[in-house]
Amino acid sequence: MLAAEISKAQEDTEAGDDFSARIGSAVAVAAKFADAVDEGARFPREAFDELKAQRLLGILLPKRFGGEDRNVAEAAQVCYALGRVCSSSAMIYAMHAANVACVMIHAGNSEKFPYYLRRIGEEQMLIASSTTEGKNGANVRSSASAIIASDGGVSLDRDASVVSYGASADAIVTTARRSPDSLPSDQVLALFFKEDYTLERTSKWNVMGMRGTCSEGFHLLAKGELEQVLPEAYDKIHRRSMVPVTHLLWAACWAGVAAGAVERAQNFTRKISRAQKGALPPGAPFATQASLALMQLINLVDSSIADYLGRAEEPDTLDEISFQTSLNLLKVSASEIAISTVMHAFNACGIAGYRSDGEFSVSRPLRDILSSSVMINNNRILSNVASSCLIGGVPDSIVKPR
Repeated sequence: MLAAEISKAQEDTEAGDDFSARIGSAVAVAAKFADAVDEGARFPREAFDELKAQRLLGILLPKRFGGEDRNVAEAAQVCYALGRVCSSSAMIYAMHAANVACVMIHAGNSEKFPYYLRRIGEEQMLIASSTTEGKNGANVRSSASAIIASDGGVSLDRDASVVSYGASADAIVTTARRSPDSLPSDQVLALFFKEDYTLERTSKWNVMGMRGTCSEGFHLLAKGELEQVLPEAYDKIHRRSMVPVTHLLWAACWAGVAAGAVERAQNFTRKISRAQKGALPPGAPFATQASLALMQLINLVDSSIADYLGRAEEPDTLDEISFQTSLNLLKVSASEIAISTVMHAFNACGIAGYRSDGEFSVSRPLRDILSSSVMINNNRILSNVASSCLIGGVPDSIVKPR
């Protein structure tokens, strides 16, 4: 969990596990190139070359597939650590890990999927996703394009309006209608490797923040084997894996961005206090508020991860309305708290935070964190879960019986 990151690092060292050191190596590279990634709105190639070299892209996979049998809490540690120095690297890692989890958990008994998973793990593939199509906005539970099955193979022609880091990925998972005769909501998830598809760019990515995610639009043409379509309905994949893992890792990423901003605010406050022989600067109260908000955010993410890991042992409990509602509200709450945290840090640093250069600049973290409320718009989520909240009611007590 995020709050236990330091003690976990100590335990790893005592146990001879180099997990934390490997994360640190990737973070150092990400930090070195973060400004260049932001300025050029380019994929953080150097950071992901190091993540691959440290074999951190397949940690969720079982060891027999070239992975490490690690869980979502450990993937969240990577997101949090990267987020402190390079928001784009953290967000890409979060989306990649969620895609790996979907393929791994829902591969079923397909004879070919062990081979696909082994390729992903052994080659440390970076997996992108296409769940947004045409003009349907963020309605990921509806697909226009359909899987076409013929002669033992499948094909897909899709207006993939947003594919983050698609041009740099080694494979793509994409939603689609099950068949040309299926309803838009009758969806499947298909896995295509780079040699299976072509991408023709249809839109560019020129935005305020998260510039390195390169969330461009493409015309996706893919052909593959029938086995590359996951056997389980996307409805179940969406409820049990895509939403839980995505929202948890996004929240960990945003917590990391907020932590990086808070660290700058604390350092600025210390520097001014020393220069003024112990007198605190005017922005000191904002630094305190930033620290408190960060603790609240980390506790929220920790408790949500713990809830997910407990339920993952009994997958049917992942379908409960209360859990699905909590996941959607986690996305809203984590993004709002993260934005508030970074704003407090910005105000603590004052003009030094407003500058785009200097060690106390909060410009990049602020621009990046503002994306959190519009990545699946918070208002859309709140509207969608309104009925669930009414059904759920209000708890009778804040203390659970033992």
